[in-house]
Amino acid sequence: MSKKIYCIASFKAKEGKEQELLKTLQSLEPQTTREDGCIQYIVTKHIEHPNAMGKSFPIVFNEIWESKEAFELHCNKPYITNFFETHCVDKNGLVEDFNVCVYTDEVN
Repeated sequence: MSKKIYCIASFKAKEGKEQELLKTLQSLEPQTTREDGCIQYIVTKHIEHPNAMGKSFPIVFNEIWESKEAFELHCNKPYITNFFETHCVDKNGLVEDFNVCVYTDEVN
């Protein structure tokens, strides 16, 4: 059975900062995709669609990691912790709100 980790990290930019936040998040992709255990790391933008009626923040990372350990190593990389400290925690950052959820396809 797979022990992959699936992470959905969604972000709402502060007013007028969506493009800047999108570019900042896109700048994380090249380094992350070179990390051991990274299967997918793609920043996406919300689009309207009649079959998708749920609520979401406008910018979402779709991540797949080989293991919990690989994901945890990624989360503790200085460039990732710096992003969260600078843009999500700091009141002067680009992010108004965010949500990071982690899933697995492993059945207990």
